[in-house]
Amino acid sequence: MTVDTLGRWARAEWGALYLAVRRAVVERRWRAAPMTVGIACLTGITQVVQNRSWGYRIVQDLGAVRAEDTLWLALLRTPLSLFVPALDLPVWGALAQVLIAFGIAEMCLGRWRTLVVAYVATLAGTLYARVAIAIGPDSPFGLPASDARVVDTGPSAAVVGLAVFLGWRYGAYVTAGVVIAAMVAEVALKPNLAGKEHLAAVTAVLVLCAVSTVRQRRSRARAGSTSGAPPIQS
Repeated sequence: MTVDTLGRWARAEWGALYLAVRRAVVERRWRAAPMTVGIACLTGITQVVQNRSWGYRIVQDLGAVRAEDTLWLALLRTPLSLFVPALDLPVWGALAQVLIAFGIAEMCLGRWRTLVVAYVATLAGTLYARVAIAIGPDSPFGLPASDARVVDTGPSAAVVGLAVFLGWRYGAYVTAGVVIAAMVAEVALKPNLAGKEHLAAVTAVLVLCAVSTVRQRRSRARAGSTSGAPPIQS
């Protein structure tokens, strides 16, 4: 593949996304992604607090989700669980994920749509864990009962969901496909709770994409029928 061919492919794949990010930065500058900055700060603060002897229990009580928890408690903790870095992963990894995925999404999709996609992806993983444990490890979609006690936190499911949604929204289909393929490979190589939750998040976001596509087609069809209607005679 020549450099020119590679350049054309990159423009076709990421051109629309790049222009959306560039427009947001040019128009709003440092105000382009205030929510993302706030989320990154909250993630950093949460990391500092949970590493203190007096703060660990506070963070666990507010943001640690386990499948063994009652459903209402898990739903209450799920929003904050996005900002609690997983204990076995470095905090810089969570911060990088937030700054890149949430930052691009906020500039391209807007604040509320970004939050909706991120929350749907995270909630899908949280609910899937309960179903998978009930199914049991004998099914390829199931999980062992011991996973009910695993602390499930971090932004990774939201990041995966945002990446897929952005790929669909801006025509970066190869990128979205690579993300999905990576999640499938993760589960194939290491079929643990985190990997299967990522696939659940991808599935939920793909449903969102399908619903959005249907709504857009219906809106265009209604607009076309309205514009093509004969004028009303007075």
